[in-house]
Amino acid sequence: MIWLAVALGGALGAISRYGLMQYLMPVEAKQFPWGTLTVNIVGSALIGLCYVLLVEKQWGDIKWVAIEWRPFLMVGFLGAFTTYSTFALESFLLWQEGQTYYAISYAIASLLGCILAVTASIFIATKLFH
Repeated sequence: MIWLAVALGGALGAISRYGLMQYLMPVEAKQFPWGTLTVNIVGSALIGLCYVLLVEKQWGDIKWVAIEWRPFLMVGFLGAFTTYSTFALESFLLWQEGQTYYAISYAIASLLGCILAVTASIFIATKLFH
């Protein structure tokens, strides 16, 4: 059952990522990859929230969500929604195209943005739900 939950979550996460990235801006050479940056930061914030609600909040008899939802959301949906491999390729292509400023800015914004997003969402969710 857990394998099915991961597979279904992954399918929905991949479709969601594709749709959001197409909505924000199709990636073309020499453009800043706003779509990938956005999905990675949003996904980082959501995994922080899921961590608090689905992992930390599991005490006593309180069950926020059935155990199958953790792998569905955190491994399946958010694993497929966010994309490190696309980030790495886009960074390389920007660098290769001579867009050094974009490549470095994108790498820094991705790293710091994702870490700040997960940190902020864990902090906020902890304050709201504890």
